[in-house]
Amino acid sequence: MQLSDDKREDFRSRLSRIEGQVRGVQRMVEEDRYCGDVLNQIHSVQQALKSVERKILRNHLETCLTDAVQSGDEEARQEGYDEFMNLLKTRI
Repeated sequence: MQLSDDKREDFRSRLSRIEGQVRGVQRMVEEDRYCGDVLNQIHSVQQALKSVERKILRNHLETCLTDAVQSGDEEARQEGYDEFMNLLKTRI
């Protein structure tokens, strides 16, 4: 993955917070907390992961896919497009 130091630190920080959230959900389950509260926290974790996913997807567009398109290599360009469409297919 092609990342600037700032982006790498941002992703690392976000993922560390998500890791803490997941541990919190685990603790809630162990403590027999109210289902609605646990579900709300799970939803929060999912939204945080989706946010990181969108940022990484954008980075992929800005780096890997852009490099493939600008390379002048028709096969690399087509492979980049196909890969990107496959990535989107699993998310839509």
